[in-house]
Amino acid sequence: MFKSLLKISYILLIVLVSIKSSFSEIIDEIKIIGNERISDETIILFSKAKINADANENDLNFFLKNLYESNFFKDVSIILENNVLLINVNEEPIIESVIFNGINAQKILDPIRKTITLKDRSSFKENILNDDKIKIQNLLRSLGYYFSNISGFIEDIGDNKINLVYEIDLGQKSKISKITFNGDKVYKDKKLRNIIASEEYKFWKFISGRKFLNEQIIQLDKRLLKNFYLNNGYYNVKINSSFAKLISNNGFELIFNIQANKKFFFNDLNLKISKDYSTDNFSKIFQYFKKIKGEPYSINTIDNVVELIDEIVISEQFESISATVTEEIIDDKINLTFLVKESDKFFVERINIFGNNVTEEEVIRNKLLIDEGDPFNEILTAKSINNIKSLNFFKKVEKQVIEANDSGSKIINITVEEKPTGEITAGAGVGTEGTTIMAGIRENNFLGKGISVNTQLKLSEEDIKGNFTISNPNFQNSDKSVYFNLQALETDRMKTSGYKTNKTGFTFGTDFEYYDDLFFGIGNSNYYEKISTDATASARQQAQKGNYWDSFINLNFTQDKRNQKFQTTRGYLSRYKVDIPIVSDTNSFINTFNYKYFSELYDDNISTISVSLGSAFSLDDSDIKLSERLFIPSTKLRGFESGKVGPKDGNDFVGGNYLATLNFTSSIPQVLPNSQDTDFSIFLDVANIWGVDYDSNLNDSGKIRSSIGIGLDWFTVIGPISFSYAQPLSKDTNDVTQEFSFNLGTTF
Repeated sequence: MFKSLLKISYILLIVLVSIKSSFSEIIDEIKIIGNERISDETIILFSKAKINADANENDLNFFLKNLYESNFFKDVSIILENNVLLINVNEEPIIESVIFNGINAQKILDPIRKTITLKDRSSFKENILNDDKIKIQNLLRSLGYYFSNISGFIEDIGDNKINLVYEIDLGQKSKISKITFNGDKVYKDKKLRNIIASEEYKFWKFISGRKFLNEQIIQLDKRLLKNFYLNNGYYNVKINSSFAKLISNNGFELIFNIQANKKFFFNDLNLKISKDYSTDNFSKIFQYFKKIKGEPYSINTIDNVVELIDEIVISEQFESISATVTEEIIDDKINLTFLVKESDKFFVERINIFGNNVTEEEVIRNKLLIDEGDPFNEILTAKSINNIKSLNFFKKVEKQVIEANDSGSKIINITVEEKPTGEITAGAGVGTEGTTIMAGIRENNFLGKGISVNTQLKLSEEDIKGNFTISNPNFQNSDKSVYFNLQALETDRMKTSGYKTNKTGFTFGTDFEYYDDLFFGIGNSNYYEKISTDATASARQQAQKGNYWDSFINLNFTQDKRNQKFQTTRGYLSRYKVDIPIVSDTNSFINTFNYKYFSELYDDNISTISVSLGSAFSLDDSDIKLSERLFIPSTKLRGFESGKVGPKDGNDFVGGNYLATLNFTSSIPQVLPNSQDTDFSIFLDVANIWGVDYDSNLNDSGKIRSSIGIGLDWFTVIGPISFSYAQPLSKDTNDVTQEFSFNLGTTF
């Protein structure tokens, strides 16, 4: 009996609620009460109530919810009576100004203003204020201010208006006291430190901002580490975590946990194309597949395949193409299948670019490989986004492809978030060759035009060198770099050789990629040079005292087949440079050739072989200037004192007209394998320098110099130090040997 009564009561309750919910009235009129600042029309629009529409209890609750969600009102009540909808509101005060006390730097204030929700002329809301304080706290932490204190209060200025005031104490910026790598990381800490952007705090690093804990830089570090491993065969690498642990008052230990896992190698690589396409068009890709089979997995190699597909797409004018890749893992081998197929044909109606407040839109559009009116192509669209990212002007680059009103068209929306593009650098080095100090200022996006401006000063014991360079990497959308350089150089060898030169002038020219990985440059250099001598200089050297004006045509050829530009493990780099005289007192013809080959002889080994050739002679049998004579660089002939090898005039080493060097270096990871901050290597250096145009009696072209030795690169608390011990194998009687050498460098 009791259960039956309970069931009947439940049914009656449902019926009553349904009757009440179904009761409705037609809204004939809407009245607004209590509003001072916000118009009746706006309130009605917020509520979404409409005249002549039916409204029941659920509708009234819907109107109420909409008005509260507008964040303009403290309190709202709604009554529907006699077909009149009465809305009574109590408005939130409006924020006249948002004031930040405690922060003066615009580079901090600007992102804060973008992050917060409550802004000038918006309505105040207590719960949103609390959310904004959390946003500010998180933003400051991402900038390295982990100990900041934030409070906010309201300043009533009457007429239902307020000022919102934030009191912010930034506190000390959090420093990176220590960087640690743990896990199955394969590589030593020393190598991994060279990959990431963050660096440990040292008291002399007063310029670098990378010594502070910064969430954005840490995320960059994780991407750099992952790409490094992916480019060296570690397909399943996991950067499991990166976190900071407080170890002192404001010092953190930055910890990266790395699981490299197994190393993978390319196995079978296939290309599947539509029957409509000829395989002859893709012959370069099939050849490349044969070349890379058996090599360690690398995302750069995959990018090269995509580049080849891009070239074919553009050259063969395939319009609507998409490319996908599938991977099959068998033990430590990876089979890749690239599928190239024709996609549905759409046209690009419009390309919108958002967020570029500094960078001119033309700079961004110059990087696009697809234009408005072109057939939509997924490959070229993705390549365009990568081109924009390569500018390195933006923190983020995102794309959105949406359907246009015309069903056969697409709209591409590109959103960028800009970042600072200027940098100040300073550094110093000390070693057996003396002390060097350098400083520079660089802006990579001058006036938002994509132009690079760089100024640098370098001081050493013999040289003072100043440079000012301005370059446009994509002059008039031609994919050609155009540059202009001003230079002043003083070389003082009065104490060692009895002469000093002062050289001032300018260079201009262009560089561009002529063919696949083959770069060509042509320029013109013009210099005024003054040579001074003292009584210690030889008679022939004193004869060159005076002023000179030289103008040269500069030609450069570079072929870059390295697997990656930084921490190269495979491939080669070849460079040839020649200076051809146009106007010159000595008509000096100067050319150099450098070649370096990289290889991995076994796991964790990097071996290199390099060759350098150089010549400097006069086309009309004159004597070339003292400043044009060649010397063997100390890095090319270890075991000998720099500048004190080769032809000698009296007590002075005068260099030669010709030089040749051959170098072999191989790392030996078996030595101290558990030491995270050291790398050992063995080397063999062979070199010769000969030719004295002003006195053939000084020629010693038959003297081959060579040395063998061991090198140590050691990352210390004050910076990286390089040591080498070399034992000369062959030398000339006049050569000055130096078995031990070192160099210490650091940045500020």
